[in-house]
Formats: sequence, C-alpha cells, structure tokens
Amino acid sequence: MRLPAGRLASTVTLCALAAALGGCSRAPDRRGGRVPVTVAAAETRSVPYELDATGTVEPIASADVIAQVGGMVTRIGFREGDDVREDQLLVQLEPRVFDAEVARVSAILERDRAQARTARLELERAEALARQELLSAGELDAKRSAAEALAATVMADSASLARARLDLAHATVRAPISGRTGKLGVHVGDVVRANDPSTAVVTIHRLRPIRVRFTIPQSDMAALQGERRRDVRVLVMPAGSDSGGAEGALAFMDNQVDEASGTLLLKGEFANADGALWPGAFVRVRLRMHEQEGATVVPASAVNNSQSGAYCYVVKADTSVEMRPVTVARSWQGLSVIAAGLASGETVVTDGQVRLSPGARASIRPAAGASAPAPAAGGRGAGRTGDGDAAGRAGSGQGPGPAAAETHR
Repeated sequence: MRLPAGRLASTVTLCALAAALGGCSRAPDRRGGRVPVTVAAAETRSVPYELDATGTVEPIASADVIAQVGGMVTRIGFREGDDVREDQLLVQLEPRVFDAEVARVSAILERDRAQARTARLELERAEALARQELLSAGELDAKRSAAEALAATVMADSASLARARLDLAHATVRAPISGRTGKLGVHVGDVVRANDPSTAVVTIHRLRPIRVRFTIPQSDMAALQGERRRDVRVLVMPAGSDSGGAEGALAFMDNQVDEASGTLLLKGEFANADGALWPGAFVRVRLRMHEQEGATVVPASAVNNSQSGAYCYVVKADTSVEMRPVTVARSWQGLSVIAAGLASGETVVTDGQVRLSPGARASIRPAAGASAPAPAAGGRGAGRTGDGDAAGRAGSGQGPGPAAAETHR
C-alpha cells in the first residue's frame, strides 16, 4: 500500500528523531569505555653508567716509508698488503754509487791522516828548536797551527766517511715498524729522490694492538673525571649493530676541550687479535664506567615528551590513569633511568598512550608475544566482578558489563 506524501515525510522525520535519541542514549557508554593499553612496572635495579659515541679506528703506530737517499730501485722485498716485521728489507736501491763514495772518502781520510802525522812531527821538532832558542816564536806558532788544522781536517774526513757509510746503509730501505703494508708506491726501475713524499715507498700500519678515537660532550666530563682510567672499559660494535664487538681499555684522554665543538677527545685501545678492527672504519663506541645501584628504570617506550617536558601515564589501583611529569637521567639498552617523578613498583603505560587522557580508565592487555591472563577462579560469576574479565572485553572492543562497571566506580 502506498502512503500519501505527507504521511511519508512525517514517518521519515520520526525515524531520524528516534535514531538521534538512540545515539544520545548510547553516548555515555562510549565516553565511559576503557582504553586498551600495555603496561610495565617501574623497577629498581643496578644499571651500568655508559656513554655512547661514534668513533673512528686508527692504527696505534703508522709510518710513511720514504727513501732517505736517491737512486734507482733494483729490488722489491715484499708484496703490497703483506705483514712485515721491523727492520725487514722493503726496497733495494742501486748501491754501487754509494760504495764508490765510501771508497773515495776513505782515501781522502787516509791522505789527511798522513799529512796530520807529518805536521805533528814537525811541530815536535820545532818545539825542541824553540827550547834551544834556535827557532823564533812566530815560526813555532805557524807549525802549531798547521798541525791543528790538519787534525781538524782528519776529524771532518771521519765525519764524511760516516755519512757515506750511512748513505750506503740507507740504500737498503727497511721497515721502521712491524705491521701491515698498503699500496706499493715504487717499482723496479723507478728512480726515487731523497726524502720526497711524492715517491713514498709504502705506508705501514700497526694493527695489533689498535686504537679507536671518539669524542664525548663536555657535559659528560664530570662523570668521567671521577673514574680511574684502568677501571673504564670501552666497547666497540660495527656501525648499525649492537653486538659482536670488542672490549678494550681507555688509553688516552686529551688535556683540553675542543673549543669549536665543545667535545673531549678520547681513545680506547684494543688487542685486535682477530684483525676485525680496520683503520679508517666507523664504529659505535660505548664507554662503560661504574654501576649505578638502586636506579629506578622503566621501558623507554613509557616516556613521552611534550612542550612541558617528559611524562609518563601511570595506572592507579582503580585503573584510572594519571599524567605524571618525570625527569629522565639517561637511557640504557631500551630502558630510561628516572631521576624523579616515579617510584619503584608503579605501573606505567608502554603502548596505547595516544588514546589516553588524564583520568581515563585503562584496560590492561598482554604485551606482544605474552600469553593472555588466566581466567579467575570461581567461574563466570567470579570473573564478571574482576578486572581481568572487564579488561578482556575492553580489549576485544566490548564495554564492561554492569557488575564490572559497578565494581570500578
């Protein structure tokens, strides 16, 4: 049967009004609904005092090997990339030129020694004649000067011979330190110049032990200055990893703060027996100092930030939540160390904070991977008056039953 147009319009209006009234009657239920959250308890524990930084691996000793004399390369005594020991032959230069120079200077020295002996004998005869007053004082002085001059010439010749022998020894270029060689800079047939950095033979890095350089802000100096250096441990991990690193000791602390960056330079030393640390590599550094006993800690996810500072949502006994300002001293391995604002044993929200506001009621849900809480003993009736049943219904999207709502009011 088709209704007249007027009755149809009235019916639509009544339906809309009924729907609006029904919605208003259900609004209090929505406003009173619980917010499902994950929680954790603040606890007291011992926490290592650590500082994190980014560091660069550097060799404990490094040498750019440069020829101290010039000449043609006749032999290479290693392969680039080899480990070499101290005083091992690296490069042999043509030695014949230096042998000839040693022979020439030796001959000059022998000639001047003979002349010096003759001059000394003439001086002795002149002194004897002068005592007999058969030689003037001027002639005696001339003989003495000639003898002294030739003695000085012998000394100069001896120095020249020592230098020639040293140049001959430098024709054999040897490793100044033990370590790993890098790229070879010369080859057989090349002519190198003396003390020329552009024709460096090779660079050697000592890798065992090895050091890592890093910096800390000057604000952290107070914590470090109270420590004995031998008690401070330094841990390094590959960049992007939090495990698989090495442990060493603090070996160096700079004597001044860098004015430009406001940081203090430190170096840690590591045995590097497996050669895992390589010069130039970037690593994560963790400076471990003393243990802080009795620290109050919560999961880092429980701490939120606002314009007023850090805060946590604390779940009270009646399941209402309180927005609590806190002071975070530092962080350590996913935990925040709370200096003020929380007491051990208080329950804080770790997930679900975006839907919370001060005074809201929380429904505790198991953390990811945790099993759901077991039902309370006593059957369905007992469960309806407990928080576990209400929390379970809230977590599944249903509101609390009448008994549960009355219990929490």
